[in-house]
Amino acid sequence: MKHFFLLFMLLCCFKTTCTDVYAIDKFRTDGCSLFPNGTFDSNALWLHCCTEHDRAYWQGGTYNQRLEADQQLRQCVHDAGAPFIAQLMVEGVRLGGSPFFPTTYRWGYGWPWLRGYKPLTPDEQADVTKTYQESFNGNTHSKD
Repeated sequence: MKHFFLLFMLLCCFKTTCTDVYAIDKFRTDGCSLFPNGTFDSNALWLHCCTEHDRAYWQGGTYNQRLEADQQLRQCVHDAGAPFIAQLMVEGVRLGGSPFFPTTYRWGYGWPWLRGYKPLTPDEQADVTKTYQESFNGNTHSKD
């Protein structure tokens, strides 16, 4: 009887972790996370770049999609007139944005931790689109 109970518990745990479908959390951004949002003269100079980068990191996806998001961040901040800052930011997100870190700014932070790098299914992509639009019924919210 004891072994049956243990087997039952293991099967329940396996079923829960392997078959549950997770919905993505509401989109939240804290701007440039651990970096300034702009200069002293223009304190939101590249904030729009970080917000769009957060959108990509929130939804996650493949390793190549992360590389592309980081390159877009670099280009956007560069185009805002801060090429040196752009390079620093990208180096920071490449080091600290791994999906395997339990942070609020990791790759795929909208999903439960340890999703890793994997493409979004069509159902997940639909959930991302719907949830992102619903998130803007008000404003973007700070990441907690």
